[in-house]
Amino acid sequence: MDNPSSSQRHDAPLLSVRSLSVEFGSGSSPFRAVKDVSFDVQPGRTLAIVGESGSGKSVTSLAIMRLTDYTGGRIAGGEILFRPSTGPAIDLVDASDAKLREIRGKDIAMIFQEPMTSLNPVFTVGNQISEALSLHEGLNARDARLRARELLQKVRLPDADKLLDRYPHQLSGGMRQRVMIAMALACGPKLLIADEPTTALDVTIQAQILNIIRDLQAEMGTAVIFITHDMGVVAEMADDVVVMWKGEKVEQAPVREIFAAPKHPYTRALLSAVPRLGSLTGQPLPKRTPVTVMDGGVPKQTGTTHIQDTADYAKPILEVEKLTTRFDVGKTFFGRVTHRVHAVEEVSFDIYPGETLALVGESGSGKSTIGRTLQQLVEPTGGTVRFDGRDMNAMTPAERRRLRQQIQYIFQDPFASLDPRHTVGFSIAEPIVVHGLIKDRKAIERRVHELLEQVGLQPQHAKRYPHEFSGGQRQRICIARALASDPKLVIADESVSALDVSIQAQIVNLLMELQERRRLSYLFITHDMAVVEKISHRVAVLYLGQIVEIGTRQAVFENPQHSYTRKLLSAVPIADPQRERAKTRIEGEIPSPVRPVGQEPAIHRMREVEPGHWVAIESDQLRGAA
Repeated sequence: MDNPSSSQRHDAPLLSVRSLSVEFGSGSSPFRAVKDVSFDVQPGRTLAIVGESGSGKSVTSLAIMRLTDYTGGRIAGGEILFRPSTGPAIDLVDASDAKLREIRGKDIAMIFQEPMTSLNPVFTVGNQISEALSLHEGLNARDARLRARELLQKVRLPDADKLLDRYPHQLSGGMRQRVMIAMALACGPKLLIADEPTTALDVTIQAQILNIIRDLQAEMGTAVIFITHDMGVVAEMADDVVVMWKGEKVEQAPVREIFAAPKHPYTRALLSAVPRLGSLTGQPLPKRTPVTVMDGGVPKQTGTTHIQDTADYAKPILEVEKLTTRFDVGKTFFGRVTHRVHAVEEVSFDIYPGETLALVGESGSGKSTIGRTLQQLVEPTGGTVRFDGRDMNAMTPAERRRLRQQIQYIFQDPFASLDPRHTVGFSIAEPIVVHGLIKDRKAIERRVHELLEQVGLQPQHAKRYPHEFSGGQRQRICIARALASDPKLVIADESVSALDVSIQAQIVNLLMELQERRRLSYLFITHDMAVVEKISHRVAVLYLGQIVEIGTRQAVFENPQHSYTRKLLSAVPIADPQRERAKTRIEGEIPSPVRPVGQEPAIHRMREVEPGHWVAIESDQLRGAA
């Protein structure tokens, strides 16, 4: 028979946050990152806390665990009431360090965004999982190891016995994240806090992680707080949603209500910026659409609806034929090469003036290596690359320098690619000076101001340093620098994947506007299929260094022929909670491209399924992986 006290508590929230405020800094004017936030988390349900960078969502999750105590923050007010299975509710704000150590990991567990910084690099995976079991469950070394193996199997990691003795650096990003989930769930917590656990992962690995969390939640009855800015993930995972903006809660409702009838202007702006896979069905060309942004607390629409009919298919500007790039990674004591990374294998494609070709695939597929090879950052092993009809291999050193001017690169992380010691004006002017395009100092300054205005910034920004800008503004600065040398082709390598959704939408629109104005060609490297649908004229799908499908964006998205392409498309979370979740399970990871010398990969034969739409003839290996 149930304990009467437990039945009375049955409908009570597992966690109640009341008027929570968190401050950073000391003195007379500390920065208040979270302001008077309140919400409840019900047993067995998922609450998503959503918002853009700086909204306070991660600080809120750290405050629940009282981890803000170790990051220079302090709880300035409010209560965090946690209700364990037995005994009275505990206010975590006033709990002692000993009580918090008892609760952390056992009753409340957390999965962080970057598993590599959360796992100890000097201990094996098995040791790290076993530590929590020994500490909270009192298991001996043998029983803890057996339980650790069960947990790795539960999160669907292959060869659990071998993985126990591996170190974090020996695992892929998706495998490390699953190890973090196994650690978090080791002691059967009542509440799991997942802080952006899939943001940095490929779309197929993300789908696997979301499936695992959902399955384990159903099996164990765990409540989940899911911190994210990805509204597709919110639609897939959440029961209830809290929307945060500038440290405040601006809206809270069940997930279907938030998507169907958002009340706050910021929520409406957030949802309007989400790229929705399938939104361009029936459209042969990319389409630019207006973006709603917040301007002083008021929603403002920027941009217009415009069909991106910019491509000229008379003659390609870039021709890539059987491009191959390999890296030696294993050598004997005497220097003989034993293993090679087959990063790119006999890849062929063209890019035309004014066209955007998207290269899509998971990490390890070879897409960034292709971009770096074209930019002459990596030496190719074989193949031919012709730019404007000239063979790159036959070019003189002077012609190669000229080619670097005409092909420019936008990197994923704008902060890492800008020199923090120089003003942004200096960084933008550098390509102009290096290539000798303008000699006069005043003319160079005018050109820098023009470029800043073209990317939506102000001329006075030239005197500032990179740390004085937001992530979206820094990416605009990198675009201005790429345009400084007046290129014909821009390689954008995951250039929007790390940005918040509304900033991402603005940058995508900016790239499309610049393409129309300057007839730019883009090689757009990404794993985000929803952004690809919006921006690209044609799409090439890469798997283990080879193209398995290439064609117009409409052909590839509306009539995908290869099983790997279908796998990528099915893994994209759709920002619609009414939509039924896919029944198919996505398992496994992309195999390693490392092979012993002499064991060359088989080159796929391609067939044309419709004019311009080519697909690789599938092998059993590919079918199994996809």
